[in-house]
Amino acid sequence: MPTTRVITWNVSGSRGYETAWAELGDGTLTAHGRAVGTLPEPYWITYELETADGYVTRRLHVTAETESGTRTLGLRHDGHGHWTANGAQLPDVDGALDCDLGMCPLTNTMPVLRHGLHRGPGERQFLMAWVSVPDLTVRPSRQTYTHLARAEGGARVRYASGDFRSDLELDTAGLVVDYPQLARRLPRNPVA
Repeated sequence: MPTTRVITWNVSGSRGYETAWAELGDGTLTAHGRAVGTLPEPYWITYELETADGYVTRRLHVTAETESGTRTLGLRHDGHGHWTANGAQLPDVDGALDCDLGMCPLTNTMPVLRHGLHRGPGERQFLMAWVSVPDLTVRPSRQTYTHLARAEGGARVRYASGDFRSDLELDTAGLVVDYPQLARRLPRNPVA
């Protein structure tokens, strides 16, 4: 039976916040969220994410609002490794299974869940369809996820891409609690 989680992160990487409504099913993730950031410029983001079985991205729809106007991106994966952005082919990301929305801790979840990296040892390398925020440009991104340790309430998994590395703290569901240099989850019921 699917479970819905509502999570808010303080996103230090954008000097903003994000709230995601994520529904985790048996091998699937469906979510929608909203984010506000001030870096690299003030922006609002809304998104909808849907995966197929095995947490493989099916579609990501994003709207970004900035001072210069509104942009939209309809990113689709055909289930066979091919992607389109607003209907145009994206051969540079052929073979990728996942999208990675910039400044969005939620999109680190799919590869972790698919390979159980929040539960036990392993290291996996991925090609991602990375979406830059707020311009919504799609680029290929090589990323590595490595299980470091199980911890009370979840696990630690290292994320690496190029020269960047960060040891993520995940909960038992594989969702980001702390992503040093990017975001930290806010408590559900903060004390005033």
